[in-house]
Amino acid sequence: MDFGREITHVGTPEDAVTHPDSGGPLVGRAAELGLLDAVIDRLGHGAPSVVDITGAAGIGKSRLMAEFCLRARRRGVTVLRGRAAEYERHLPFHPFADAFADLHHRPPLASDLLDALPRVLGGRGAGSSSGPVPAPADRFGLHRSMAGLMAQLGRSCGLVVALDDVHWADPASLELLDHLVRHPVPGPVVLVVARRDRQTPTALTASLTRGADTEAVLRIGLAPLAERECVEGLAPDLPPDRAARLYAAGEGNPLYFLSLVHAHREDAARRRTTSPVSAEIGPGDLPSGMAALLLNELAPLTPSQHRTLEAIAVLGDHAVSPVIRGVTGLTDAELDDDLGALARRDLVRPGPGGRMALRHPVLRTLVHESTAVRRRVEIHHAAAAELARTGAPPVEQARHIEQSVTTWDPQAYAVLRLAAEQTESTAPTSCAHWLRSALRLLPDTVEHGAERRELMLRRARALGVAGGLRESRDLLHKVISTAGPDETGVRTSAVLLCASTERHLGRYPEAIALLRRELSRQPGLSPSDRVSIGLELSSSAPHNASYPQMRGEVAQTLADARTLGIERGEAGALAVAAFGEAYEGDTAAASTYAAQAAGLLDGLPDDDLTALCEPLGRLGWAEAFLGRFVDAERHADRGLGIARRSGQIYLLPLLLLCKAHVRIQTCRLRSARELADEAEDIARGIGSSELLAFVLANKAQVRVAASAPGDPEALAAAEEAVAAMGPSDNWRASMAWCMLGYAALTGGDPHRARAALLRAGGGDLHGLQPSMRPLLSELLVTAALSTGDVPSASAWAERAHREADQLGLPVQRASAMRSAAQLALHHGDAERAATLLSEAAAECARSGAVFWEARSLLLAAPAMAAAGYEARGATMWKLGHRLATDGGAGLLVGLAEMTRPSVPPAPPTAPPWLSSLTAREREIAELVAEGLTNRAIATRLYLSPRTVETHLSRVFRKTDVDTRARLAALMARP
Repeated sequence: MDFGREITHVGTPEDAVTHPDSGGPLVGRAAELGLLDAVIDRLGHGAPSVVDITGAAGIGKSRLMAEFCLRARRRGVTVLRGRAAEYERHLPFHPFADAFADLHHRPPLASDLLDALPRVLGGRGAGSSSGPVPAPADRFGLHRSMAGLMAQLGRSCGLVVALDDVHWADPASLELLDHLVRHPVPGPVVLVVARRDRQTPTALTASLTRGADTEAVLRIGLAPLAERECVEGLAPDLPPDRAARLYAAGEGNPLYFLSLVHAHREDAARRRTTSPVSAEIGPGDLPSGMAALLLNELAPLTPSQHRTLEAIAVLGDHAVSPVIRGVTGLTDAELDDDLGALARRDLVRPGPGGRMALRHPVLRTLVHESTAVRRRVEIHHAAAAELARTGAPPVEQARHIEQSVTTWDPQAYAVLRLAAEQTESTAPTSCAHWLRSALRLLPDTVEHGAERRELMLRRARALGVAGGLRESRDLLHKVISTAGPDETGVRTSAVLLCASTERHLGRYPEAIALLRRELSRQPGLSPSDRVSIGLELSSSAPHNASYPQMRGEVAQTLADARTLGIERGEAGALAVAAFGEAYEGDTAAASTYAAQAAGLLDGLPDDDLTALCEPLGRLGWAEAFLGRFVDAERHADRGLGIARRSGQIYLLPLLLLCKAHVRIQTCRLRSARELADEAEDIARGIGSSELLAFVLANKAQVRVAASAPGDPEALAAAEEAVAAMGPSDNWRASMAWCMLGYAALTGGDPHRARAALLRAGGGDLHGLQPSMRPLLSELLVTAALSTGDVPSASAWAERAHREADQLGLPVQRASAMRSAAQLALHHGDAERAATLLSEAAAECARSGAVFWEARSLLLAAPAMAAAGYEARGATMWKLGHRLATDGGAGLLVGLAEMTRPSVPPAPPTAPPWLSSLTAREREIAELVAEGLTNRAIATRLYLSPRTVETHLSRVFRKTDVDTRARLAALMARP
């Protein structure tokens, strides 16, 4: 890409005007600039996706970032710069809003996304939209939208998004940064962050460190400047002895050195200290004494200038002339005089959008903290009034209200509630913060008691989805204990949410006890509430209590719902029953319940299913266990749509992983990876270690199937899943250990695989759900044969056969056949192995399990060749390879390379009737020859059954046959 061909300038032409810390010469940093120049040179061609600039306050991070941005602009790259601020940590997406405020020219491809961002980016998004703009349904959708927007902005000439002081970033921005680090934006896009190491939140540090380990992140740690560079670059006129002492006192930090030089030049005699400036780091991250030196710069100011400077420090992003004037009471002329004087002293500098800012965040901190508390309150109060007068978004007003209003004020209270509503879906931590501020204002009286509990419930929800599960649970207990007898709706909602929160914390006994106590202590519960509590109670299986233990609860809930005519409750109980029976291996009962649940759920409108998203997910998983992949994906999709619209973020991983599981089975691995990655993002945001472990276990399964054999990512995901689960011993824990065994086996470690699988299910695997036992027994057969333990392999193969016969499911029967085939090959019976593997492929094909069909075909190919059927083996290999390649199954593509026919047979001359078939007709004819029904072919090819019938009738006519058996025989001819 030629970045010099098309130059796009964003914001003001001079970086020194838009971002004041770019002024002055850059001293030293030649090595760091070389690294950054290489990033620009390789942008879009292997450059790191993130640059992480770290160092102490004043060390030069902002100046280096400014130089990098200036060089990128000169090369024609679009540059957006933003900065987090110490006193704006509850304004959601603050540094991103600051960066995108620079974007005045709207690329046509990105206009829709730009329009979607203003409301969620602190009310100051890049686009200018007429009328209200709907916010994204959830914050994780916003993360993907932001990544998409950045990708589109970078397409023409590259994009740099530079964010300064991210150690002060708000929680929503930190979460978005984490997403962008773990899922780099494709194309010529680089994200640059500057931060102080010691003040950076641990989660962001961990994310950047992981990225550095994989070389997706370039870390540049700034050390103190060398004495010669510092003195010659910043104060060449000082006498050498004086410069050396000042350099030693400033410890090579350019900000400290310049402050000492300034003090020396202002009044060397008065400011000379009797002892060197201490290098001890104080609470403000400044050496002791340095704060006084910086504040001494303010001594010559007039009282009016000092008040103006204080207003700018307190106002932050709202330090624009109209607000400053309203806060200080100055006339236009007086304000212009003050701002001019402050600018001449280089205390304030102009920023984007007409904002004024102190020349460095360190100086802002010092001025802010030295401003009297009463004065700060006055500034915030005046700012809130001015912003309300001009119609600023509630989120921007809320920051000043919470700092200035301490007594009951209905108008201020209403603004805080609105701010909470506007951040609920995209920045729940900010939402919880504004609700806490609202609760602080709301009188704690009987009159306002019901309203207070409603706010507490909302805040608990926000805390729960933001990762504050324990704080959410504690708040919910307060709601439950204080709710009055006429507040059964709020109390029941709190109980249900509290039980769900306990489940996410892995505290299943506590969840069950809470629900059972509620049922016994509240005889006045409405029938609908009793059914809802019954559904939540049955959701503990199979995570902690076994389904047989909860079967009675499910049956009672189902009976109550039917007696009371609560159709939603009946559908939910049926879905839970279908999942439980499928898990336990009673496929007949599970099939009956699943069909009944689907019949009810499919007939209900989405609005009636808001409370049934989790049962929808359980029905989807039940159908997936039963091999009904189309139905499973359909119900998962519907649940995802409802959960996103209703803000039930905590349910998205269950639904996303159900869909990912289906796509593994049907060999659509590329989309399965995307679904698993999204589920991981959400699980990390929620903060439940058990949920994260379950997600990572499923991510490992996707990674194993999608990656080449032995890929370290799959094993790393499985190991993290086991570590996150800890000592738990339930369904999700067993899944984590199973996936560790699966990843270890594909990575060539059969001993570790066997140990992990037996840890998951016990010596006979009875600790695992029956529908998985044949597949895991197959892995144990492979591990045993790899280590020469033939007796164990025979025992596991026999168990797989028994379990599969009991289940009666095609995928499980095919797995047992592959286990038997492995033993047959070990004993030299290639013909039996070929027959078993061919039957296994047909079983999988009939159920639509394309991944396992391809695996069976690729294993069958060499067995066929060894049995003397080279041509048929080559045909099977070709089909298996095509299915694996089309589905993005890297594991099977690797298997195909290992089983590739050594000498491909000469291609036979195609008979005339074969050449008369179209590509689609020939594809359908081949699938008929494999034994697939019309419905199975339709599922495989994503066609309707009627379309398949039409194509097949044409095939019959062209080949002059009248039955499927004759067509299969014709296709099998050499």
